[in-house]
Amino acid sequence: MTDIPGSPRQDHPFDVDAFLARPLVARVATTNTSGEPTVRPVWFLWEQGCLWWITGEYAVMAKHLERDPRTAVVVDTCDLERMEFLQVVMRGRAEVVPFDPVLARRKLSRYLGADEAAWHPDFRHYADDARLVRFRPERTVVKDLSKTMPSMNRP
Repeated sequence: MTDIPGSPRQDHPFDVDAFLARPLVARVATTNTSGEPTVRPVWFLWEQGCLWWITGEYAVMAKHLERDPRTAVVVDTCDLERMEFLQVVMRGRAEVVPFDPVLARRKLSRYLGADEAAWHPDFRHYADDARLVRFRPERTVVKDLSKTMPSMNRP
């Protein structure tokens, strides 16, 4: 386990930047209007020491963040075939910022591929109220809980 304030660095048990460049799902925890935690899965982009994802007036998460920016995020793997169990857990503050279509396209191309013509129309056209969330981690915990498989050839 590595516990370092701020954004992920290279002294972790695995390359965190490469890990966060994979098309994984982040689970984002915010506080709802009743003061209770709520968790949502999001597609994200890791750039400039921040996680970015798309939101808008249609999303309750934007309202939660405007009221209370404290946020926790988990990005992990559970690959049973390779016995890979990697975790990046972050706490920090998130803010809703103006929409940047270039950043949004970079994020979506990670998940949907480079050929935008092949994307579902819902992903090619942004709502008029589309905005971005920028999450800045203040604390990051990185764990590699992967297992090695015993060799089948051992005596």
